[in-house]
Amino acid sequence: MAAGVHDAHRHIGALPAYPFYGGPAIRADLTARETVRGFLADLDAEGTERTLVLPNYGVPIPEVAFELNHLALEAAQADDRVRCGLWISPKPSDAERNTAALALAGEEGVAALKTSFLLGGAADDPDCLEQLGRMFDAAREHDLTVHVHTSPGGASDVDRIGELVERWGDDVRIHLVHLGGGMSGHMKLIGGRFFDWIERGKRVYSDTSWAIGFAAVWLVAEIERRGIGHDRILFASDLPWGDHAGELARMQDAVKDGELGRLFLRENFEALY
Repeated sequence: MAAGVHDAHRHIGALPAYPFYGGPAIRADLTARETVRGFLADLDAEGTERTLVLPNYGVPIPEVAFELNHLALEAAQADDRVRCGLWISPKPSDAERNTAALALAGEEGVAALKTSFLLGGAADDPDCLEQLGRMFDAAREHDLTVHVHTSPGGASDVDRIGELVERWGDDVRIHLVHLGGGMSGHMKLIGGRFFDWIERGKRVYSDTSWAIGFAAVWLVAEIERRGIGHDRILFASDLPWGDHAGELARMQDAVKDGELGRLFLRENFEALY
């Protein structure tokens, strides 16, 4: 049991089977929950005290993630342990869908707006600036955090995601999911960029889901050495794409039983969400 832990990033809803990477149609999100009841039962079984839930996404069918905004919002309004984020697309072709999603930004239980470039667009693509600007404007208006996926290479690489931090990070909280998402991302963020942004006053946060084994230990060491960043890291399971037990064990091994454990596993979530 992980009683008292706050999970800053997990998903609700199941995705349809899809032929990824030229293979047969598959469905990999086997632990995805399609109902609020099932989602809350998972929190009970884990002992998770509070969480931020986001619509599941990952197939290049725009309606899927947008339609799951309502399920995420339902979960947040059904149980006080839950806050939700709303899916927003950076692509101009999704402008009308974004309008409908942003209309929910002021609803009770909404704490974040979620975007990713896995399904198209890029932070440095001029064609995406209008939709990204709408998202950050709404986040500023409703005091929401913007969740952004990171992973090595392509449009989700820290080199390109950093454009968002530079442009909007002064007055909007930006949660860079996955700490860069892999070796190169960890090296760029922990090696300096994350701390440089903090020192410059950027309102940037991250979580350790998907982090390679060495990253959490190195991150803790750098926070202790530099004396900053202790209030910017959160625990996240990324279910159904991560696994709660494994992510929690990695985090607990890195922080031991000290103050950083309280901050990463509970208090930073309480402050942010």
